[in-house]
Formats: sequence, structure tokens, C-alpha cells
Amino acid sequence: MTDPAKPGYDDVVRIPAPPGRSNATGRPPRIEEVAERAGVAPITVSRVLRHPEKVNRKTRERILEVIEATGYASNPHARALRSGRSNVVVAFVSNILSQQFGLAVRSFAATLEPEGFEVLVGQTSYSYAKEVAMIQSLRGIRPAAVMFTGVIELEENRSALAELGIPVIETWAFPRDPIDMLVGLPNADAGAMAAQRLAEAGHRRVAFIGRNSGRGALRRDGFRTAAAKLGLEIVHEIGVGEITGLVDGRAAFTALLDRGGEVDAVFCANDLLATGALIEARARGLSVPRDLAVLGFGDNDVADQITPGLTTISFDAAALGRIAGELLLARLAGAPAAEQRLAVELSLIERGSV
Repeated sequence: MTDPAKPGYDDVVRIPAPPGRSNATGRPPRIEEVAERAGVAPITVSRVLRHPEKVNRKTRERILEVIEATGYASNPHARALRSGRSNVVVAFVSNILSQQFGLAVRSFAATLEPEGFEVLVGQTSYSYAKEVAMIQSLRGIRPAAVMFTGVIELEENRSALAELGIPVIETWAFPRDPIDMLVGLPNADAGAMAAQRLAEAGHRRVAFIGRNSGRGALRRDGFRTAAAKLGLEIVHEIGVGEITGLVDGRAAFTALLDRGGEVDAVFCANDLLATGALIEARARGLSVPRDLAVLGFGDNDVADQITPGLTTISFDAAALGRIAGELLLARLAGAPAAEQRLAVELSLIERGSV
């Protein structure tokens, strides 16, 4: 038994229900109970919640009073299962730790939420297996639409999304054949911009650090092509798997130095990698850019706080999310199809690392 003189578990967790909002079963009130107390049919309660202008004023006010007294709230997920229509939009993020992905999804949600939509977020972790599982889960969720911070490459996943019959928004890359709508980045152009800037700074022996697949591979390929045209020699390429933080940049930079060979500059296809590289360079007593220049991609919050500041290729991630949200709202409202394949511009932010 609990000693009444001492605060126990029950003393901490029990919070009394507001007056008038409990029922005999202790469960949340149902729409049928609201209807009975208001003296109307359940469909009338539903109509007040969804289309109040279609219910006469006195009846509407009476129902609203009962709703307030009981604390009744409609369940949008249950409504979706009954009607096949949903106010839920799912956003799949490649890496939930990425500042740019976070900015885009927050802006995306801020565009949709005032119109009555809820945004649920999942993480694919750059994993095809997770991507397959999450796309399969959409059949049960039955969302109004789905957004990806990336593009869908596996044909089975493209087919599965098409079969859902809902709007699909891909981002962060710029393929010729998106599933549906696209707000993307010209990643190969980013690699070319990096090579051009390093060449202008007088660097000739360069390296690349980034992922060997997806957007990282596109930036690497653009870097390779432009480097060849500009007469740059790519001495080393360091491939990275999942990027979780600055530690990955430090490890990749260490691997680059361990390979030996003279390198003037390195293009890191992700700012987490680039800032990690700058931290590791300082730990080893290297002077950036005198001993080795570093150029990044993304322009995260650390880029202008670290010494020297990180020169990087930037884009407006928040604008990307907002545009994606606006495209989706127009589609769901049945507006005539406008341009469905949009590109976000890139810019070079000069700081001290090149």
C-alpha cells in the first residue's frame, strides 16, 4: 500500500478531467453521444464540423455548446478510413539531422497547416530497404499526398507510388522523369561550380569527399566533368555512406590525408563533411586555405561560425519547401496544372576556406 503521508505514483499522474467532460465509461465522447445530447442526427454534427454554413444558426450553436461541454473532437484519421479522403500529408526525409531538410520540411508544413493539413515526418536514412517499407506503409495510412527529400529511383517504388493515386512531390534532385511534381536542385551544376571556383583560386590537384550514390554521386560527376575541362587533376575520391554528423567529415578527411599525395583543395558534397574536415584540419595543425582549401555544399549554420568561414554552394531550402507546399495545395484544390518541374537556383557563398 502507498503511504498516504508520502507522495506516490498516483499522486503524480492523476489529473482530474475538466467538469462536464467525462462520461460513465471514461473514454472520449463519440459523435453519436454528441448528437443524442443535441437532439440531432450524427450526420448533422459532422456537417457542423466540416461545413458549418450548411446548418442553421440555432442548431449549429446548440451542437457547438454540446461539443464544448463534452470535449468531443473529430478524428481525421478515422474519417480518412471511412471516406477515403485524408488531411494527412507524409514527408519522408533522407536524414532527420540535416538542417537543410529540416528547413524545407518546416516551410512545407507551414504552407499546408493553415489549410487544414497535418504533416507527418519519416526518415529513410538513404536506405532503399527503408524506402520500400515506408512506401508500402502508405497503403495503410492513405495520406492526401507524399513528399520526399530526394527522388525515387527503384522502379518498384515508383510503380507503388503511382498506384496510390495521390500527388507525389520529389525534391533535391532534377531528373528528367519525375513521378509527378518536382522541386529540385541541379546537383551536377553544383559540382561544376565547385570545380570552377577551385580553378579560379589557382588549385590544380583536387579531391572529392561525398556519397557514392544519389545526390552525392551527381555532384561528384559534375565535379569530374568540369575538372577535366578546366585541367584539374582529381587526386583522390573518398566515398562516404550515411552521414550523421561532423564526425563523418573528420573521418573522411583523415582517410584523404592517409592516402598521401599532394592535394591543393577538396570539394565536400555536404556541409557536415566540409565542417568536419575543417575541424580535423585545425586539429592537425593545417592552415586552411594555405595548406589545403575546403569547399562545401549546403550552407548550414556552422559554415559562418567556424574558423575560417566555409566557402560553400548554397540554395534556399525554406523556399524549396514552400514552393513544394504551394504546388501541392494547388493540385489538391483542383487548380489547372501549372509548371510541375521547378529548379531552385544555386549560389556561391564566399568565406575564408578557399
